Amino acid sequence: MKIKDRIALYFTLISTSLLFAVLCTVYFTFMKFLEADFFERLTDRTMVTAKLYFEADEISRDALNNVRHKYLQKLNGEVTRIYDNKNRATFIGDSAQYWTNATIDRVRKNGRLKYTDGQRQVVGIYYKDNQGDFVILASADDQGSHNRLDKLLKIMIFTFILISLIVLLLSRWIAQKMLKPLQKFMQEVKQAGSQNMDFRVEEKHNKDEINLIAKSFNHLMEELEQAFILQKTFVANASHELRTPVTRMMMTAELALSKERDQMAYQKVIGSMLEDAEKMEHIITGLLALAKMDLELINSQLVPVRLAHLLSKIQTEWKSQKNLDLTIAHKQSFDPKAETLANAVLLQIALDNIISNAFKFSNNQPVNILVEATENDFLIQITDNGSGILSEDEEHIFKPFYTRAKDQGQQGEGMGLYMAQKIIHLFKGEITSTNTEQEGCTFTVRLAKL
Repeated sequence: MKIKDRIALYFTLISTSLLFAVLCTVYFTFMKFLEADFFERLTDRTMVTAKLYFEADEISRDALNNVRHKYLQKLNGEVTRIYDNKNRATFIGDSAQYWTNATIDRVRKNGRLKYTDGQRQVVGIYYKDNQGDFVILASADDQGSHNRLDKLLKIMIFTFILISLIVLLLSRWIAQKMLKPLQKFMQEVKQAGSQNMDFRVEEKHNKDEINLIAKSFNHLMEELEQAFILQKTFVANASHELRTPVTRMMMTAELALSKERDQMAYQKVIGSMLEDAEKMEHIITGLLALAKMDLELINSQLVPVRLAHLLSKIQTEWKSQKNLDLTIAHKQSFDPKAETLANAVLLQIALDNIISNAFKFSNNQPVNILVEATENDFLIQITDNGSGILSEDEEHIFKPFYTRAKDQGQQGEGMGLYMAQKIIHLFKGEITSTNTEQEGCTFTVRLAKL
């Protein structure tokens, strides 16, 4: 059963139960009121009968009966009896013993008596007169009240059914209106998938449960997106960063095996391969640290890094391994011995990714790095001589898997700049990009001084 149907059913059951209780209360209250009213009428008629028979001595019995039937409304099935002290019927035209001696004695003992006998109501009074002590008993069938109660019951049943249907329809409408945001939420959730992990459902400003569910879902999507990106990032960067040392190790090994060499040559080859293996170990360690994405773990691995030494190492590798022109210049404000708090392997990966993009999109033209120091920060400006960044791409370049490399015949997974930004942010820094006045693009990395 759907939630809206369940809500409508529960609301209808509660409402109809309350309505049923109210109608039953009204019905039984009205029934008791009619019963009490009929008892009063029957008592009044009994008292009037006593007055007529016992106080009007000068009037004959037949005249009294005529007055009684003429001026008093006869009740349905009315029976009246007057009994003397020997429990014998008197004054009334017939002398039938309508009530038992036990009932007559109860009236004489209690003074007054009221009870219901089937559908008939009975009233008895003990009356003292100069002619003797008498018991007057009268009974009648309150057929008018029964008819009224039957009509009232039919009206109540019709009203109960009508109101129940109205409540059911209204509760379904209210439930549907209340759950409309949930239905919208469900439709939006269906759009989430592995192809659009950045999808988020709309969050309202109210603080109801549906909005809390939306916030929880968005938080879950953020966690899943990070995990999804992390997995792809690790694979992409592992293949990207490890390809070069693995290729160099294979080429070195193949070259060493191509002909016989002396012991010194083999030792040199093994040393070169060991150096590449150590570099691979450092890269893997950095990638694993990044894959964990645990800020406390990353902070615990941060150490003082001399920026000038790291940049010099990067420049040497790009020139020696790929024979590309990477120029580094320092402003006078920069102290070569200055340090920043970072992870050296991760910081090198971030800068290498930016430099790699600079060479890729400038067809391997020279790339310039300008290092400047401010009062609290280091500024590393990496400038290429490419075509620059299109205005519509500026807000997307740091998103994962976003790349225009294939449009320009280049290879790329769109992870380099995302990884660079992620790493720089872990070091409490920031990275921005601007197009130069001539042509090309400048990426500025800001890192805090130690």
